[in-house]
Amino acid sequence: MQFLEDSHGCSGWSGEMAERIRAFDWSRTELGPIDNWSRSLSSTVLLMLASPLPMVMLWGRPGYMIYNDAYSAFAGGRHPYLLGAPVELGWPEVAEFNRHVVDTCLAGSTLSYRNKELVLLRDGVPEDVWLDLYYSPVSNDDGRPAGVMAMVVDTTEFMISERLRQAAENAYRADNERVRLALNAGALLGSFVWDIKSNVLSGDERFARTFSYPAGQNLLDLPQQVAETRIHPDDIAWVREQVNQSVQTGSPFNAEYRILSPDGNYLWVLASGCCEFDEQGEPLRFPGVLIDIHERKIAEASLLKFTRNLEQRVANEVEARMAAEEQLRQSQKLEAIGGLTGGVAHDFNNLLQVIAGNLHLLARHEPDNANVQRRVSASIAAVERGAKLSSQLLAFARRQPLSPAICTPQQIFDGVGELLQRALGETIQVHMTAPAESWRVYVDRNQLENAILNLAINARDAMKGEGTIELSADNISLDREFCAGKGIVGGDYVRVCVADTGGGMAPQVLEQAFEPFFTTKPDGQGTGLGLSMVFGFVKQSGGHIEMSSVVGQGTRVALYFPRSLRSMDSETTTPDVQQRGGHERVLVVEDNEAVRTSSEDLLREEGYQVLTAANADAAMQMLLEGATVDLIFTDVVMPGLIKSTDLAAWAKVQNPPVAVLFTSGHTRDIISRNHQLSPDTYLLSKPYGPDALTRMVRTVLSG
Repeated sequence: MQFLEDSHGCSGWSGEMAERIRAFDWSRTELGPIDNWSRSLSSTVLLMLASPLPMVMLWGRPGYMIYNDAYSAFAGGRHPYLLGAPVELGWPEVAEFNRHVVDTCLAGSTLSYRNKELVLLRDGVPEDVWLDLYYSPVSNDDGRPAGVMAMVVDTTEFMISERLRQAAENAYRADNERVRLALNAGALLGSFVWDIKSNVLSGDERFARTFSYPAGQNLLDLPQQVAETRIHPDDIAWVREQVNQSVQTGSPFNAEYRILSPDGNYLWVLASGCCEFDEQGEPLRFPGVLIDIHERKIAEASLLKFTRNLEQRVANEVEARMAAEEQLRQSQKLEAIGGLTGGVAHDFNNLLQVIAGNLHLLARHEPDNANVQRRVSASIAAVERGAKLSSQLLAFARRQPLSPAICTPQQIFDGVGELLQRALGETIQVHMTAPAESWRVYVDRNQLENAILNLAINARDAMKGEGTIELSADNISLDREFCAGKGIVGGDYVRVCVADTGGGMAPQVLEQAFEPFFTTKPDGQGTGLGLSMVFGFVKQSGGHIEMSSVVGQGTRVALYFPRSLRSMDSETTTPDVQQRGGHERVLVVEDNEAVRTSSEDLLREEGYQVLTAANADAAMQMLLEGATVDLIFTDVVMPGLIKSTDLAAWAKVQNPPVAVLFTSGHTRDIISRNHQLSPDTYLLSKPYGPDALTRMVRTVLSG
């Protein structure tokens, strides 16, 4: 059968999709080779390709997808992977909806939806879209339904504009309601029109009552001198000047002045209007309204009585603003350094992973060579030190993945007490105090314990190995004034303090204390990353850190964490997981060839069957072509159209689901929210060794 061999003048029959349909190997699907397609199927495909509307045909029970050029534009980054794929694999996030469509149309019925709202993944990000969808069955040569023809009309822009229009209408109605309420409340004292050509003033009843015109006065001809006599003598010249300026320049007229009321007191009003001009540019008429602002002016006068010290208040405000600006500059400086160090740490971890993987493999291949084992052990120790340095950089850059849980300060102190005593030595005394009814916090306990340990070691060094460290916690409520410029909001917090009686720090040293690689210790006795790591961890946890120090009197560091109202997490025991390898099939997805090779070798030595792909695009192609795996071990950040999160989303909807284990130098918030992993997300941070890899793979597979 000559199918799509001649366009006969139809552009759709010679377009991109016509070429792709003709080149696709359909023998792998239920449709069979294209030359054997039935007449009804061929005719329907020709009809679809000629249509300017986005159309897609789902053939057979799996719904193999054939679509036209217009639909390929709608598919976005999923094109051309959708061609020939079952619809549930092509659009996994709406798999249930599409299964209902196929079942309904293959039973001989039709479906249609107007402005159907769906959530689709576009470039790996969930996006709300609205679509007009029309589904109808497609028959085979025997007249029985064998497929589904779908027309897709994207109405997202229309729906968004409709919502904006509706919002504008609601705002218009709200404005009208406010005007009505203002009239009813008496805030509007009347409206007026000055006919400049005829020099005639007219107004409504409210206006006439406000200026005490006599009863029965013609509202269409109000004597102007009567109104002028009611204006306060000190304001009359100002009002005339504002009126003349508006008439001469066309600028809006807004004048606040006082009017004598019938009770003998003056009432503050706001007259607002504008001058209208004729076609020749001559002033024509001057409409306006009169608004009661007396209470506002009285309030302003009352306020002035309490602002005699205005100059001092202004000076205080300027000083506070300068301090806030300086704090903002320092914060921006730390943010910039954090972004740089985070990127460096990510690339550094990839290099460390290649070195570590090959060192471990070398050690396994030379088990009886003592010289090799000694040198490999020394090299691995250096890699571990580099990994710790990288971890500290990620902590400062707020890129480390956290595993927060609900806990109290007392639980933290109980867990860190013995560790502190071992690390600090017998000559350092640690006094720990926490309230009996301490509030709960939602933090990563291990990271908080590391932060306290870092601060305690700094305190020990500041006291030259002898003295007392005060470790305390208390409940505190912070107001807006305290929180201004600190990146936190007012509310309830738990404060954890570490204080020493050491030599203290000078102000210029204190300003740089949180910067990475800044240290006052001698060369070789510190990396300058301890306080930087604490700073990054506290900020990433939604908290705030403050350090105060006086030379000769010691240093105090305060960590503020938001109070959590969640209940305590129940203690669960983790079942023992087989630590060694297995026989399962693992797909390694990694764009760095050296990392990919070392990971493949480590897994193969553990007995696993290993497939590899250089990115998620290649991995998805392998899976769609029928490759079956038990686990996808994928890097987080890779080039290509398909993201690692898209690959994981596809794996979750398979039957049975395919397990996914992520790995990364840092996550860049792609698989986490503020780098806090969800319970069903597994991450193995680079660099990792064989034991960590084996343990994590078995944990995910066993789960």
